[in-house]
Amino acid sequence: MTIDIRKVTVLGTGVLGSQIAFQTAFSGFEVTAYDIDDKALDAARERFVKLSEIYKSQVAGGGDGKAEKAAAGITLRSDLEQAVAEADLVIEAVPEVLSIKQDTYTKLGEFAPERTIFATNSSTLLPSDMAAFTGRPDRFLALHFANQVWQFNTAEVMGTPETDPKVYQAVVDFASAIGMVPIELHREKAGYVLNSLLVPLLNAGMSLSAGGYAEPEAVDKTWRIATGAPLGPFQILDVIGLTTPYNILVNSTEPGGKQLAKWLKDNYIDKGKLGISSGEGFYKYSA
Repeated sequence: MTIDIRKVTVLGTGVLGSQIAFQTAFSGFEVTAYDIDDKALDAARERFVKLSEIYKSQVAGGGDGKAEKAAAGITLRSDLEQAVAEADLVIEAVPEVLSIKQDTYTKLGEFAPERTIFATNSSTLLPSDMAAFTGRPDRFLALHFANQVWQFNTAEVMGTPETDPKVYQAVVDFASAIGMVPIELHREKAGYVLNSLLVPLLNAGMSLSAGGYAEPEAVDKTWRIATGAPLGPFQILDVIGLTTPYNILVNSTEPGGKQLAKWLKDNYIDKGKLGISSGEGFYKYSA
């Protein structure tokens, strides 16, 4: 049996969801982007315009109208049933809260065709915690992207014990087809490869500043100079956007997680400092 993926729906048009949708459309796939209301879709349109400008200047082949064509070709929907009615693959990038994801999959299982593959882009949650809610655990797995997908183009593929190997391979092939480098995981691991390495770094950086040991700029400078890394943890957090780490931390059972979440909320999120996407996070950014 050959699994043909041509029509892709991305659920969630935030920082990363919009990038996934754009990269998929830029690679020649038919893309629908879903979000909860017209206000969210208006914000998505603005993100797609900004992404087209980035692709024109930074991505090979992005000129000559290809980037603008990709942006214009994405169908926007706020009705979930309409958004997934013809999808071969649904990539879920909704907020990193298990109950929200489980509820989303319960609805998806009712609305999507039987052939449709579901893939979660969850940063830290295990797909097994959502599989039973999909109604099709054999056609469900994780497909995790890094932020700034046009540059940091890994796509981690992680199934559950119930995932059909043919479905797994079809998603690996899809990742390659949209210009990603597939990273295949053999077993479930919260955080995959990337976030198993990255999240402890980010949390350590935040703990240093929240604890009053050093300012974010000093933490970043130390990391860049001492390791040769291009970005420090707070610069990375600004790229990711502060909402995602906040959602992870506020639901964390790790010692100190909720305290770090409160620090993020009180000092940054409640003040509209959400990262690059809002023009300011730990650093200020020009428009």
